[in-house]
Amino acid sequence: MEKLKQAVKEIAYYRHQAKFSKLHLSLIPFLSLSSSLYGALLYTRQSLYRSGFFSKNRLPVPVISVGNLTWGGNGKTPMAEFIAKRLADYGISPLILTRGYAGGDEAKMLKRHLLGGPVKVGVGANRVATANLFFEKYGYVDYRGSKFFERTYLDPKMGSHVGSQKIGAAVLDDGMQHWSLCRDLEIVMINGLMPWGNCKLLPLGPLREPLIAIKRANIAVVHHADLVLEQKLKDIKLVVQEIKESLPIFYTRMTPSYFFELRNISTKMHLGAVLDAVVLCVSAIGSPDAFVRAMEKDHYLSIDLTSVTITRFNLRIFI
Repeated sequence: MEKLKQAVKEIAYYRHQAKFSKLHLSLIPFLSLSSSLYGALLYTRQSLYRSGFFSKNRLPVPVISVGNLTWGGNGKTPMAEFIAKRLADYGISPLILTRGYAGGDEAKMLKRHLLGGPVKVGVGANRVATANLFFEKYGYVDYRGSKFFERTYLDPKMGSHVGSQKIGAAVLDDGMQHWSLCRDLEIVMINGLMPWGNCKLLPLGPLREPLIAIKRANIAVVHHADLVLEQKLKDIKLVVQEIKESLPIFYTRMTPSYFFELRNISTKMHLGAVLDAVVLCVSAIGSPDAFVRAMEKDHYLSIDLTSVTITRFNLRIFI
């Protein structure tokens, strides 16, 4: 199964079929048919939303969507966390809405990183229903426009302290294809290491939507920019601006901050603690290539089997 998954990934990201094995070539017809069916379903779904047959919901607070056009490794969840923290710094209590894929590992990570702060994390496939549960519990404040609107739902069991936790914004983690929910700001994340692959739709390629969907975005962010040659960054910028010339483009990198023990996540170890040590790196993220390159670039290693420690990464944005 792993060999099959690797073959599908190689087909998606390599353009030159002359280098493909018999396994790769045997998979291409099936993947092409599946990609065509996926494209037809995608077009039909978009048309039903555009025509109004499928209705869109609007939350009573501003909504920031963080999404992407390709499968994993684009930095959506770190960006959602980064935005939520910045909103909290400005006195706005945000709610992160995530589906909780693969057992909810990302949701658990967000809750661990944001524990004790004003940021709330809602998990569920129905983002609107999840958001409404939090609005009923904490209330909300709408800062949009000239009219200031505030509403509080108070549960007698909760006490009066709930008022200080009113939700002022929602952040959609992986929200670009969640068309049933209106948003005020659309951020598209782009993996600088592997931006578009063969430019085909899933599963023949890595695209969840055609590149023309970039037109819907208000901001583009190229992730792992520090691991990419300058010429490749220029090529990505050219593709984006050919689709939407006025789209602002920012660049991000992930930087290791410290190690912590899984058995006691409150402990912090300096990155130099494992310098020159022989340890084993373990990764379970969408873009493991970026993880490996980052470790090699900074000469740090991620997991020590004897002490079971892992690295905490922070997102850095630059223009």
